[in-house]
Amino acid sequence: MTAAATGAPATTAQQGAHTRRMLAVLWTILLIFPLIAPNNYIINLAVFFFINLILIASLNLVMGYCGQISLCHGAFFGLGAYASGVLAAKFGVSPWLGAVVAMGMTGFSALVIGLPALRLRGHYLAMATLGFNAIMTVLFNEMISLTGGPNGLTGVPPFSLFGFDIATDTTFFYFAWVVAGALMLLIYNLIDSRFGRGMRTLATSEIAASSLGIDTFRYKLIVFVASAVMAGVAGSMYVHFINFASPETFSFFTSVFLVVMVALGGWGNYWGPVFGALIYTAVPELLRAFKDLEIFVFGLSMVLVLLFFPDGVAGAIKLAKGRILHACAPKAGEAGR
Repeated sequence: MTAAATGAPATTAQQGAHTRRMLAVLWTILLIFPLIAPNNYIINLAVFFFINLILIASLNLVMGYCGQISLCHGAFFGLGAYASGVLAAKFGVSPWLGAVVAMGMTGFSALVIGLPALRLRGHYLAMATLGFNAIMTVLFNEMISLTGGPNGLTGVPPFSLFGFDIATDTTFFYFAWVVAGALMLLIYNLIDSRFGRGMRTLATSEIAASSLGIDTFRYKLIVFVASAVMAGVAGSMYVHFINFASPETFSFFTSVFLVVMVALGGWGNYWGPVFGALIYTAVPELLRAFKDLEIFVFGLSMVLVLLFFPDGVAGAIKLAKGRILHACAPKAGEAGR
C-alpha cells in the first residue's frame, strides 16, 4: 500500500516523484487545450497564463523560498520586454538574439541591484527594490527615441522558426507551453536540490542557515539574479507576442500585483504560482466591465487570504487533502481486522 493509503508520511523521494507526475499530467492536459478551447480568445488568455506563471514562479523563488521581499519584479519584466523589443523593432536584431540579450541585461541589472540591496533586510530591502522599479518606470517613459515613451513601442516583430512566424495564438501557445514547462521543471529541480534545501532554511531563519555553514548572501544573490533572468524571459515572450510594449504594463502596480499573486497562490509552495497565475489571468478579464473594482478585489482577496488561508490557495488545498486522507485512512484497530 502507498503512504497516502496507510496514512504514513510520504518520503522526500515519493513526494518528488509525485510532483513530477503531477507536472507531467498537467502539461499533457494543457497540450491539447487549443483543440478543446471554444475560441482564440481563450487560447490568447492561456498564453498570458504561461507568461504570468513564469513571472510568479520566479518571484516565488525569491519571496517564498528565500524569504526576501522584492518589489521590482515588474521592472525586470519590463526591462526584458524593452530590451528584446527595441533591438528587434529599432535595430533589426533577431528576436531570438534579442531574448538572449534581454536575459543578460535583466541578470546583470539584478546583480548590480542585489549586491548592495540584499545586504538589507525587511522593509529596507523592499524600499531598495521599489526604488529600482521607480527608476526603470521613468526610463521607459523618458527614453522616447528608443521606447516610444508613453505612446509605447510599436512594430515589434514576432519570433520565427525555420521561416515560419510564431504569431498566431495557437502557435505561440505551444511555444509558451514549451518554455513555461521547461522553467517549471528547472525550478522544481532547483528547489529539490541541496541548494534548494539551503534556500528553505534561509527563508526560515538566516541565523540558523548561517550556523549550518550556508553563505546566505551568496544564496540570496544567486536566486535574485536567476529570478530576474526568468522575468526577462517572460518580458521577451510578452513583447514578441503582442508586438507592443507600454510603460504602464511594467509599473509599480505590476510588481505589487505579482507579490499579491505569490501570496494568494501560496508562499513557498511549488504549485502556488499555478493558482496565482490563474487568478492573475482570469480575474482582470472577469472584472473588465468593472475596471475600478480590480484593485479593490485583489486587495480584499489579499486580506482574506492572510486572515484565513495564510498559506494561500495551494496551502488550503493541501490542508483539505490531508484532512480527507486522514478521515479516509483506516483506524489502528480496524487495520488489524
